[in-house]
Amino acid sequence: MKTILISLLLAIAMQPAGAGIALNGTRLVFDGGNKEAPVIVSNLGEDILVQSWLEPAEGEPGELPFAVTPPLARLPAKQQQLLRVLYAGSGAAEDRETVFWLNVQEIPQAVSGDNVLQLAVRQRIKVFFRPKSLGSGAALQAPESLRWSVLRQDGKPVLRVDNPSRYHVTVVDLALQAGKASKELASAYMVAPGGNGQWPLPAAAAQLRYGIINDFGGHVEYAVSLEAGQDARPRQLKRDEEL
Repeated sequence: MKTILISLLLAIAMQPAGAGIALNGTRLVFDGGNKEAPVIVSNLGEDILVQSWLEPAEGEPGELPFAVTPPLARLPAKQQQLLRVLYAGSGAAEDRETVFWLNVQEIPQAVSGDNVLQLAVRQRIKVFFRPKSLGSGAALQAPESLRWSVLRQDGKPVLRVDNPSRYHVTVVDLALQAGKASKELASAYMVAPGGNGQWPLPAAAAQLRYGIINDFGGHVEYAVSLEAGQDARPRQLKRDEEL
């Protein structure tokens, strides 16, 4: 049994790096002024079936007024498939951005033989639906509208962030900075519109540094100088800027 397991692990490790499926982005921004948003799936391996479905994000309603088509498609080797995420026209919030998950899973062709291991590769990306009523351009200012505060709970300092904007803001690599030393507080956290997040602090006041994931999946650096009990606004750092 151990020999078979080792052989299977070696087979997985020796698979070509290009095998599987890939999407043309790490997130999808759905403009509410349109009826649909496209996603391109590329097949980097052999002939497969591709299954696609949507799921609500945490805190969002369970019934989604969206659909993805085609939900199941045959995708030949080295070819692409266009997926369309469709909006029913009503049912999503009109005063804020809505987020949900798009899942795209590879279903490999059945093969004969004993001790054969098949892997189903799944890609999962967030879809951000922005209703037409929000207008355009305001999403770019959402990261700079975050408000950071140091509070005290049970006598201990707590870092809090509030998002007064109508857009989701994804914070990554949130860390305290003291000279060249750094202490990570969170690897990734998405602050919902009108929502907040908080983390325990080892000190009452500190310098923060973190990244924001923009609409294109890019990483933009920000810094915040905190004062206990006061709101602090972030500033965007220039490339390779040191605090």
